[in-house]
Order: sequence, then C-alpha cells, then structure tokens
Amino acid sequence: MNESTKKNAFAKFTTLDIVLMAMLAAANAVMTVYLSPVNQALNGLGGPIATSTITGLYMIYGLLAYYIIRKPGTGLITYGIGAVVQSFMGSAYGIVSCFAAAACYLVIAEGIFALTRYKNWGWPVMLVTGGAMVPVWFFFAAQMFGYTKWGTGVLLIALVVRTLSGVVFCGLLTKLIGDGLARSGLLRRFTAGQGAKSLT
Repeated sequence: MNESTKKNAFAKFTTLDIVLMAMLAAANAVMTVYLSPVNQALNGLGGPIATSTITGLYMIYGLLAYYIIRKPGTGLITYGIGAVVQSFMGSAYGIVSCFAAAACYLVIAEGIFALTRYKNWGWPVMLVTGGAMVPVWFFFAAQMFGYTKWGTGVLLIALVVRTLSGVVFCGLLTKLIGDGLARSGLLRRFTAGQGAKSLT
C-alpha cells in the first residue's frame, strides 16, 4: 500500500461525513417504523419466508453511507447511530436487537472493505457485501426470537431469501442510488462523487 492509499484509507471524517451518516441513520429509523406494518402484512400472507423478502432494506443505510464516504469506520459510526436512534424511537423487536443487528452488519461491512483496502467499490463487492451481512445476524436473531421452531427446512429457505434480499435491496440498490447521486453532482464533496467519472 503506497502513501497516497494510506492517507485515503485513514482520512479523518469531515463534518459533512458525520452529517450524512446521521441523516441516513435517522432516515432508516423512520423507514423502519413504516416497514413494521409491511412486515406484519407479509407475515400474514406468507409467514417467515414472505417477511424475509424485505430484509435488505433494513441494512441499506449503513452500506450506502460506506459507499459514499469510503473511509474506515463508516459502518461502525453509521450503524451505531442507527441503533441508538432506533432504540429511542422504539422498536417492535426490542432495544437489544437494534444494537445486536447493527453490530453484526458493521463487522461484516468493515471486514470486507478492509480486505479490499477501501479501493474496490464495483458491482461484485457491493452485491457480495449486501448478501454477506445477512447470515451472522440471522443466526443470532434465530436464537433471540425463536426462529428455530420453524424447522430446518423453513430456516434454510428463509436464510436464502434473506441473503438474496440483502444482495438486491442492500447491495444492488446501494450501488444504483450511490452512482445516481454521484453522477448528479450531489456527492461532489464526498469520495464517491470525486470518482464519478470512473464508476465501475
């Protein structure tokens, strides 16, 4: 890793970075409130498999922040703020679940981007990250919320559906939104906007 790469990888967060992370975390908390009735409706229509289809939407705010800012620790801060905001607004799943889910998401996101040295933001990495954030939290959620009573077959199907939801509604959607905002010029003061001409 050369000096310029080191400088970029460990760059300090700007005020704009912090504001963006806080805004995305707050927006996620509001979105979660509206997703609750949707989740209940899906549960009535198709049980745990149907509710698994929107899993990716719960994670997108942190990955989008990372895609735009592209600095180590972005996931830690964004998901951390998100957990705090959700706990204050109230969660149907409990305060502990807010922080547990955030911890699982950020560990995976931070780990994957560290492996790429914060240089690869292409489609494969974003799709893989969106899907990879699902299994760890699913394991803990299964213990916390009693998913194990579903049976092995339903659990495996739910995991596959949730992972695909993470790929589509987190990874793919993040890439589309991020690239769209970058091309519009709205992100010119962020790392993603500065590399808008060379989007992959």
